Amino acid sequence: MSYQTVSRVLNDSPRVRPDTRRQVLEAIDRLGYRPNRAARALGLGRAHGVTVVTADTTLYGYASTLRGIEEAARPLGLSVGIRVVESERPDDVRHAVEYVSDPSAGGVVVIAFDAAGAAVLRALPLDVPAVAATEAGGLPDVPREMIFLDERQAASDATRHLLSLGHRTVHHVAIPSETGASARQAGWRDALERAGAPVPAVVPGGWEPRSAYRAGRALAADPLVTAVLCGNDTTAIAVRRALYDAGRDVPGEVSVVGFDDVPGAEFWTPALTTVRMDFAALGRACLAALLSDDADPAPRVKLDPPCLVVRESTAPPPTRTGM
Repeated sequence: MSYQTVSRVLNDSPRVRPDTRRQVLEAIDRLGYRPNRAARALGLGRAHGVTVVTADTTLYGYASTLRGIEEAARPLGLSVGIRVVESERPDDVRHAVEYVSDPSAGGVVVIAFDAAGAAVLRALPLDVPAVAATEAGGLPDVPREMIFLDERQAASDATRHLLSLGHRTVHHVAIPSETGASARQAGWRDALERAGAPVPAVVPGGWEPRSAYRAGRALAADPLVTAVLCGNDTTAIAVRRALYDAGRDVPGEVSVVGFDDVPGAEFWTPALTTVRMDFAALGRACLAALLSDDADPAPRVKLDPPCLVVRESTAPPPTRTGM
């Protein structure tokens, strides 16, 4: 057998036939061979593990992507470390890059949903093996493999759903990672423009629900607002509360759509219409891509496209608006 095949068995690669694995393991037992882990790390040039760089470990999309990476790494015997990049400030980015550039950090998965993660990805030396999870479309001019869910199309679908109910337009409360060219915002804008509907100004919201609540209060004060697409489900529930406190019924007066489909969204009152995003599968796909190479490609993880889940928080607009 080739030394590459033996190496795959020693590294618990799933890409070895059972009969071949059995023969190699029997030879190892006969010879009494035991691998030297330090020598293996030196020979590979990287440690037998992966480090995830992320700006957050608690937000749903980030945490679920991280969970997918860990779930995929565990049966392969890969250790998973986490390096939090505090912000996109040059010093914070430099410290994160220096940390993961050390061979002991292993391969690198960057969760680049935001400016901080994107800055780390751009600054990584090309000799550091890395894959990134990004917003739809990836980052321009970055020579790295980037994997994403098509949230742009999903945002467009959600907007078209609201328009199809008879709403004149759809307002958008954005999450901080979104910029003018972000996938969710771009999909919302595309759908409005294609329908010839007015494109309202984006309402910025922060990661904290309180900021989304304030955005919701501002929208609630405008009687022409009848439909709101929110940047994520946490934003949606804060906007929903703001509308309730202002005396505006959901969905009787205002329809609300979230994004992500967090656990429990179907049990809110009303049950939230939202876009389901499989972030755990995104994490598994990133690890598979990181472990793949041209000579021995890893099986790719199939990513189901994001999909709109229609529940109780959307309905036609009230007839008294004349829409």
